[in-house]
Order: sequence, then C-alpha cells, then structure tokens
Amino acid sequence: MAAFNQAPTFMRSKASSTSPFPSSSHKYITKAAINFPKIKTNNISIRPPKIPSNIALVEETDIFSRFIPKNPTSSPRNVSGDPQVIEKLYLIMEAVSDRVEMHKNIGEQRNNWNSLLLTSINTITLSAATMAGLLVIMNKIQPSQLAEEQRNAARLLKQLESEIQTKIAIGNPTLRDVNEAMKKVLAIDRAYPLPLLGAMLEKFPAKTEPAVWWPEKRRSSAKGKNDKNGWSVELEEEMREIIKVLEVKDKEDYLRLGDKALKLNKALAIAGPLLTGLGAIGSTFLSYSPHNSWAVVLGIMGGAMASVVNTVEHGGQVGMVFEMYRSNAGFFKMMEESIDSNLKERDEERRENGEAFEIKVALQLGRSLSELRDVAASSSKKGKDIEEFGSKLF
Repeated sequence: MAAFNQAPTFMRSKASSTSPFPSSSHKYITKAAINFPKIKTNNISIRPPKIPSNIALVEETDIFSRFIPKNPTSSPRNVSGDPQVIEKLYLIMEAVSDRVEMHKNIGEQRNNWNSLLLTSINTITLSAATMAGLLVIMNKIQPSQLAEEQRNAARLLKQLESEIQTKIAIGNPTLRDVNEAMKKVLAIDRAYPLPLLGAMLEKFPAKTEPAVWWPEKRRSSAKGKNDKNGWSVELEEEMREIIKVLEVKDKEDYLRLGDKALKLNKALAIAGPLLTGLGAIGSTFLSYSPHNSWAVVLGIMGGAMASVVNTVEHGGQVGMVFEMYRSNAGFFKMMEESIDSNLKERDEERRENGEAFEIKVALQLGRSLSELRDVAASSSKKGKDIEEFGSKLF
C-alpha cells in the first residue's frame, strides 16, 4: 500500500513541475493516473479471446477438406450458413464416403466370386464333355464284355491243354493230332482276339450270332472194338433228335436273350453320352438362358439320368451278359456241328466211338444216358413243338 500511495504522489509532483496546462488539466491527469490500473483490468476481462475460435475452425477445415476439392477460389473459411445444417451435411457426407468404400469392397469380392464360379462352370462343362467322350470310347470297347471274352478264352485254352496232355499220356500221337491241335488254337485266337485295335470283335453287331471257337470240321480217327465203332441206327437217330432239340430250344433261346441284351446295351450306350452332354449344355446356359428353370432341369436331370444309365450299363455289366448269351449259343452250335460231323462221316471207323460219344454228349448237357434218350424220344414224338430244353446245366 505504501508503494501504491507513493506512486500517485510521485506522479503528481512530476506533473505539477513540468506541465504547462492549467490546474483543471492537472486535476484530470491526476485522476486518470490514479484510475488507470482498474480501467486496464476491465478491458482485458471484457474483450473475447480469439484463439479458441481459430482452433475450432481448424477442426472444421479438416473435415471440410475431405469432401470439397482443393480450389483456391473456394475455402472452408468462406462457407457461410447455419452451423448445425453444415454439421449435418458433413455427417451425411461421412455416411456417403462409407457407402462408397463398402460398395467398392463388396464389388471386388463379387467380381472374384464371378471369376471363381465361371471358372468352376467351365471346368465342370469341360469335365462333362471329357466324360462324354470317355463314355463313347468305353461303350465302344465294352470292358465287361472284353473281360468275359478273356475268361472264356482262358477256359477253352485250359481245356485244350488238358486234351493235348491226355493224348500225350495215352501215347502214339500222330501228325493229325498235331494239325488238329493247331487248328483249335488258331480258332480260339480268332474267336477271342487279344488286340483292341483292328482285331477287336464287333460289340454291336446287326444280329446276334453264336461264338465260334472251333475249326470248321471236327473229325476223329478213334476206332471202336466192333465193326461199326460203337454206332448203331438207333444211336444215329438219337443224335439227330438231340441236334433238333438244341437247335429249336437251347440255341434259339440264348440267341433271343442275346438280342434283348444287345438292344439294351445299344440303347444304354447311346443314352449315356447323350444325357451327359445334355447335362453339360444345361449347366452352361444357367446364366444366359431367359428360362433358367429349364436349364436347371436339363442340367440336373441330364446329369442324374446319365449317372443311372452308366451305372446300369457298366455296373450291371450288360456287355458281359450279352457275351455270355453269345458264348452259350456258340456252345450249343459247337455240339450241333460235332454231332453232325460224325453223322455225315460215312466211314464209321473214322468217327468218334459211338458209345463214348453218347456219354460225352450226355455229360455236356448235364444228363444221364437214360435222360438223354428220353429227350430224344420226346422230340421225335412232338416234332417241332418241343417243350423241354436239351441242357440242364444252363
């Protein structure tokens, strides 16, 4: 307080000594000097600060610069209007910016989906086309039928091997035996060839024919102990009736079944690749056809039906069944030719022994001698209306 009181005194003394003005002016200056600190304090407290407003404008400028392109003629500081409206517009612009990013990301993702799905569809279509081509090849060669052919060939060659061993064991084989054995081997090779290209048997012939795996002419030089080599008129008549039974019933029945199996195999061989191709075509037009429902039905049903058809054809081994029927018909044809060859030979001594031959025929048909004779007698009485089959084995 002493210092404060001294200050006005010093200012008064200095003013009185130097001022040229009258006393009234001297009084005004004195009052102003005394009240100056209080006036200065009031001015500082009343004047509004400017720095906080500048900080808020910097924040608004950062938001504004994200959406307004940089242009020297337009600046966020020149924006005028209701601050609340501008703030709401900024919020909407923020949402728009988020939408842009969302659509951009999702668009890239769906484009990737499109590429992946298109690649998958093309791969599936290519696989279906490849599968259709493989089915055509598979239906052409008929693997199940080929397997049955090789089984039959192995069985016949094993049988021929046993026959040759028997002749060697009996002794005194002749050059005729050698020639006959060679003819049998070559006949089996022709009936069941090993190569696929060029020599493969026709898998879909126009008509079912019996398989032939023996030479055209079968004769034997075996001799019996009597003048007629075991043959008699009754035995010859019995053999003729057996031929008739085998021709009318056994061979005819297997040829009929073979025709049915052949027709079924042809239908399945055509339907399998065709349905597979239709399924591939339907899957291709799923995205482009205006009638997508038909494309879906064609694709799904074509693929499903193709699977069923291929399973029936190759899983059910229809080709093998056809070959089995054909081989059975060939077996009965071989028996017919064997019997007929002996009957046409006028020299009984050049035939096979009659008694042994009768036993052989009975065993091949799965019958006893008495049953074989009964079948022949029944056939001679009924003529063409034969009811009983000659074979009891198959």
